Amino acid sequence: MAATRLELNLMRLLSRCEALAAERRDPEEWRLEKYVAALEDMLRELKKQSSKPAPELLNEYSRKVDFLKGLLEAEKLSSSTEKALANQFLAPGRTPTTAKERTPATKTVHLQTKARCTGQMRSELLGTVRSCKSLFFPLCSCRGLTSDEKQSAVELDAVLQHHQDMQEKLAEEMLSLARSLKNNTLAAQNVIKQDNQTLSHSLRMADQNFEKLKDESDRLEQHAKKSVNWLLWIMLIVVCFIFISMILFIRIFPKLK
Repeated sequence: MAATRLELNLMRLLSRCEALAAERRDPEEWRLEKYVAALEDMLRELKKQSSKPAPELLNEYSRKVDFLKGLLEAEKLSSSTEKALANQFLAPGRTPTTAKERTPATKTVHLQTKARCTGQMRSELLGTVRSCKSLFFPLCSCRGLTSDEKQSAVELDAVLQHHQDMQEKLAEEMLSLARSLKNNTLAAQNVIKQDNQTLSHSLRMADQNFEKLKDESDRLEQHAKKSVNWLLWIMLIVVCFIFISMILFIRIFPKLK
């Protein structure tokens, strides 16, 4: 089926939104948010049309629009940790929007956004420690310090290095927890999907068994009706035979005087 004018406009605007999402935008950039809102309206109108696309294609459009909407909501979060966790749960599109794309643009945007959020989170976790270290580290090389002051500066540098290592370890653990949470979510989705498939199969089998039971009940009812008809005829024949036999018996053996 050929694409309608509304679907073509939706594809063009979706490709434009994906290109904007891949760029580094100013915080005051408003076009992408307006475009995504227009995409939602166009998608609703497309679902209402009689000549709408295949359900798989509609689901793909909805998936990409939801991804862009979730991306905008994640960018509005205050901390980089929340942004990184929110981006972990975004689901990009599975197929390219245009024929020129080799890989889905939303997938590329997803990878770029995750890398950007991870870098911001590392910078926030390690920036303070590094700034403190840069302030106190020159004390160790100053010439006018006494031995006690030098020793204190060395100990302070060791403490700062220890805190930096702990911050890096904490960042790695948080990323590992986020990946583990994503894997658990995907595993739960697969289990739910399998359960839904099993339930659908059971419902189909129940419907088939119900139809078979209905057919057998109809056949049994017809068979019962046929048996009753044969029994009625046999009883009529027996009654007629007895009646005729009695008449013949009376004629052959008259009443004794």
